[in-house]
Amino acid sequence: MPGLPVRARVGIGGRRHFCACCAVAAAAVTGTVTLSPREAFAQARGIVDTIRDAAARAPIEVHRLRDGIAVLEGSGGNIAVLPGRDGKLLIDAGISVSRSQLSRALAGLGPEPVTRLVNTHWHFDHTDGNGWFHQEGAIISARPETRRHLFAAQRVEDWDYTFPAAPPGALPSGSLADGETLRHSGATVAFRYYGPAHTDCDLSATFVEANVLHAGDTFWNGVYPFIDYSTGGSVEGMIQAAERNIAGANDETIVVPGHGPIGSRRDLQAFHTMLATVRDNVAALKQGGRSAAECVAARPTAAFDAIWGNFVVSPAFFTRIIYAGV
Repeated sequence: MPGLPVRARVGIGGRRHFCACCAVAAAAVTGTVTLSPREAFAQARGIVDTIRDAAARAPIEVHRLRDGIAVLEGSGGNIAVLPGRDGKLLIDAGISVSRSQLSRALAGLGPEPVTRLVNTHWHFDHTDGNGWFHQEGAIISARPETRRHLFAAQRVEDWDYTFPAAPPGALPSGSLADGETLRHSGATVAFRYYGPAHTDCDLSATFVEANVLHAGDTFWNGVYPFIDYSTGGSVEGMIQAAERNIAGANDETIVVPGHGPIGSRRDLQAFHTMLATVRDNVAALKQGGRSAAECVAARPTAAFDAIWGNFVVSPAFFTRIIYAGV
């Protein structure tokens, strides 16, 4: 089946690159049972600056999927690329300090310029490249909530960081609705809006004919996800987003996560099982009167830690994230 070898080809490169970017944060949060998420990230001494510094040096790996679609990993979130006669369409923009590496990778996919860019949500590791793509002529589209978050300074409490407003050229000029489609170089791209999930502005893109889904940060493959309550994220919304992703995929669908290796419908199902089970475990402890620290000590994620707990969001940190949202 055409989609099945992709995971083997891609391996765990996405995790490797992002862990390199987040090594300081990972050291701060791994195994802690006393720090809040905000305190843990504060101890990382500037996680955003650390990610940017690492992205400036990280190589970009190119993974070719179907029908000319490729994925670039190594600059923040995974970037999908559709080249063709209408120019290149990008899903997400990565981090601007990766410009030289991204430019070389994009040139290797063909001579076409980037003419369209879609942001899956507002976080800097998916939108920081907006400005230079706009300078090169790309039309940027996203949810209106994404534009609103980029338009003004945004505080992410769990990162202990305030992002400044984006410059005018980096703001999306087009708005995408749930169920909207566009045609690009003969391909149909369908967009889905999830409501509150990872943030309040999460959008996915499905390349219909190729049967490739870019789920953005509603799907983290093989690693515990971050949920940004500061800008409208929701534990229940993440679970519902996972259910919608599963319903929209089949056994042939290639699924591009926001972070982690390229996956399949089976990986979406595993992600949903993990989320729902940990939510239930943590909710039961909280309803029983356990404090956040006591809940962490009870290890409600234990059945999943060997697979999911080896990334920047440690089991302890993920437990606290879920505790705050149930």
